[in-house]
Amino acid sequence: QVQLVESGGGLLQAGGSLRLSCAASGRTFSTYAMGWFRQVLGKEREFVAVITWSGGSTVYADSVKGRFTISRDNAKNTVYLQMNSLKPEDTAVYYCAAGKRIGSYDYWGQGTQVTVSS
Repeated sequence: QVQLVESGGGLLQAGGSLRLSCAASGRTFSTYAMGWFRQVLGKEREFVAVITWSGGSTVYADSVKGRFTISRDNAKNTVYLQMNSLKPEDTAVYYCAAGKRIGSYDYWGQGTQVTVSS
């Protein structure tokens, strides 16, 4: 069992930066691929980024490529999402997720709100 808790969300102006954190419980964190997703009220959840268990490989949605960076620290059981050059369309609730393989996620956090004003 893995429990995930996101933090770091907030309200900021376009062009700013924010770093989200996702702290995981459990001793098997380092064996999971970790992903970030986002959802706007009334819309489907959208993939943002994923990182493999070792951190050796990452994948990004085209909409965030070059602006967002996903990373992880297995010693701290934490995955991060560094978000730069934020745009109003990045406004959403951001969720982290854990899965044994990319594309299949077994555990989800409760989400953290990011609001970008123009």
